[in-house]
Amino acid sequence: MNDTSKSNFLKKTEIFSSLSEKEMDEIINKMVVKQFKKNESILYEEDTNEFMYIIFLGKVKVVRTTEDGKEIILAMHKSGSFFGEMAMIDGKTMPASVIATDDSLIALIAKKDFFSIIFQENKVTRNLLEILCGRLRRCWDTIQLLNFNNASHRTKMLFLMMCEEYGKKTPEGTILNVKLTHQDISDMTGLTRETVTRVLDKLQKNKEIVILKNKAICLTPAFVKDDFKIPNYA
Repeated sequence: MNDTSKSNFLKKTEIFSSLSEKEMDEIINKMVVKQFKKNESILYEEDTNEFMYIIFLGKVKVVRTTEDGKEIILAMHKSGSFFGEMAMIDGKTMPASVIATDDSLIALIAKKDFFSIIFQENKVTRNLLEILCGRLRRCWDTIQLLNFNNASHRTKMLFLMMCEEYGKKTPEGTILNVKLTHQDISDMTGLTRETVTRVLDKLQKNKEIVILKNKAICLTPAFVKDDFKIPNYA
């Protein structure tokens, strides 16, 4: 991959999008690009991480495995996102594993270069802080989600949470541009796969969601009601 291609990808990333061409060139010189196959593990839970990872192409999921072997999806990241920064900042091991859900192209930045960048580039530091705050708020939303005893409310809140990153508004409703299997939804809500299937069938019957031909989910205007919204944390 040449530097022009790297620059084009870098412009689309959350953390580096506000940099000038010259500033981006300096970062490009510090990164290495690697390919990961679908279902390949990129980081393992409890590993000591020495890199920041930036997704140029593809998607990844951040997962933890419970004592009984159940996989819990903590987050999903798409192209333009990054991960691995937490373990570098606090020097501790990885709190979860990261697995590619598509064939992915990912740039790596070493720990010493990561700190060099955030100390020299105020714009990057500001972007990083805003992104980390956003992730913290999503963690609060996830805690709220898991506190719901009602399976339908858990599922609906998950879809609402995903609207911010994956939602695309259309005349028919908001389309979630991410492919979610019933097992994915189960792993993200703590519900059984059978329960997720029943909830989705009911939401479709009530015309609150529509499953499109490409398996994307469209949230219809009937989906969001005044009595069900994501909490707004100050």
